Amino acid sequence: MTENLKLRTNFKFIKLISVVCFFMLALIIEISAKDFQPIGTVNPAKYVPAQKKISESKNGMVTTQHFIATKVGEKILSQGGNAYDAAIAVGFTLAVVLPRAGNIGGGGFMVIHDSSSNQNYSIDYREMAPAESFTNMYLNEDGSFNTSKLSTFGYLASGVPGTVAGLWEVHQKFGSLDWKLLLEDAIYYAENGFEITPYMGDMLTKYKEKLSYFESTKKIFMKHNPSFTGSILIQKDLANTLKIIAKKGKDGFYKGEVAQKIAAQMQRNGGFITEDDLIAYRPKWRKPLISNYRNNKIITMGPPSSGGIHLIQMLNILENYDLQEIGHNTPAYINLLAEVMKYAYADRSKHLGDPDFFDVPVSEITDKQYAATINSKINLGESNPSSNILPGSFDDTESIETTHFSVADKNGNVVSSTYTLNSTFGSGVTIEGTGILMNNEMDDFSAAPGIPNQFGLLGAKANEIQPKKRPLSSMTPTIVMKNEELFFTTGSPGGSRIISAVLQSILNIIDFDMNLEEANEAKRIHHQWQPDILQIEFSLNDEIKNELQKLNYDVQVINPATCLQLIMKKNNTFYGYGDFRRPDAFASGDIYD
Repeated sequence: MTENLKLRTNFKFIKLISVVCFFMLALIIEISAKDFQPIGTVNPAKYVPAQKKISESKNGMVTTQHFIATKVGEKILSQGGNAYDAAIAVGFTLAVVLPRAGNIGGGGFMVIHDSSSNQNYSIDYREMAPAESFTNMYLNEDGSFNTSKLSTFGYLASGVPGTVAGLWEVHQKFGSLDWKLLLEDAIYYAENGFEITPYMGDMLTKYKEKLSYFESTKKIFMKHNPSFTGSILIQKDLANTLKIIAKKGKDGFYKGEVAQKIAAQMQRNGGFITEDDLIAYRPKWRKPLISNYRNNKIITMGPPSSGGIHLIQMLNILENYDLQEIGHNTPAYINLLAEVMKYAYADRSKHLGDPDFFDVPVSEITDKQYAATINSKINLGESNPSSNILPGSFDDTESIETTHFSVADKNGNVVSSTYTLNSTFGSGVTIEGTGILMNNEMDDFSAAPGIPNQFGLLGAKANEIQPKKRPLSSMTPTIVMKNEELFFTTGSPGGSRIISAVLQSILNIIDFDMNLEEANEAKRIHHQWQPDILQIEFSLNDEIKNELQKLNYDVQVINPATCLQLIMKKNNTFYGYGDFRRPDAFASGDIYD
């Protein structure tokens, strides 16, 4: 090790220790060691959902987690914009009206079908580890995990944001309208405000402790505490930041005054993000994963998303079964899905990471013969304990609070995008003078093999922290084509539950011929191998519960954490439906020629 490297490493540890000490004291004094839940779940039954019925249109469709963002997307399409223009406008608007997940301080993935070229694309605008980050930054000297929440809360939790660069890149390649026009509505709602819905009000209440910790965050989001619902949320600093981005494009975020403010506040408070990190950030066009399920083309996101690879893996296994005969959400069906999920999530724990740093065995995991091998180990009528299931072995390999939106235009262009701050309201840090709420995406790395992240997901060396590396994700934006035309899009927030939710949406539509409302409202299950718990939404009748317990499942009834945003095209008509699990979700196609 050179002297310079020694000095740099020592500096990192000194910096980290100081931050640890600060946060340990702060947590004791002000937060009382309270855990912040990664995903803000509430029972949706107490709200009136924005979506009352399936939306229909001949001219396209937009579906998002907030009705204002949906209307903005419709407006752009009505002004002659294409699906990419509308998606960009939606992305920026969600940063304003859905601050717990919509963002310019986070990152995500987008899957695209372009009709003019008849080609499929995917772009990775995931956050990136700062250059000063290092593998053991969240571990104590003895190698144990530091429990001071440094990976989830505060300045050390943030990776370099990718959203603005990603949306800019999409505009440069596919956009048709002026960039400034696409930010006008987001600027308007940030500057003039919008009414806080009952659901959003309850989320602000639920997370008021987190949102009150940093003064720069508190003065924006706690202004109306405790009477949030019906109040007008105004974000003047965010409006000014968006105006700069509108004028200067991505350079308005990654260079100049905004970048300087981000870097300065990070450096003052022990964070690792620098101006050099921001200048160096680049989104990446990656080859989408494409597979076939029952004669339907599945187009989805590849690594560093784990969603697409394991979605295909599970579909390859399930293709061997007549699911209709088994019956939707019968004990036998739940048994089958749970066992399939165990094997997929076990593989995720070992083999998935940033493909720029680790040779991810994509072809092996998505191979139908490998699926057959797994299938041979599944015995219906049994629950194989997770302790008996190991990740597959291959040669030469070792939210979560997210939001999804989809747009389809009348010309056949389709966008399916999922982006995130990770936890609800991210790291809790707002950059002073910018209105930018920062992500806590560093928690999506593996702090060390065998140490779970906030969603209980395990990782290995493939997903260890390295400078300029992108963390593993469960985000699964997906497009399904039939006869070379759009069949439907799907995607969801929900941390580790995203993959299982997207899987079930595909099964509901293809295998059980459900319409969008039925596919959305069907109860979802989830099993992620570790912990060895079978989760089922809402409620469970005694008969099914008893049957599952006889199979030795540890059954847990949960409030929903996912929210599917679906668009379907059938007989030249677009259909959309916003999942009631997030009551403000809305799909609409009021688009005029």
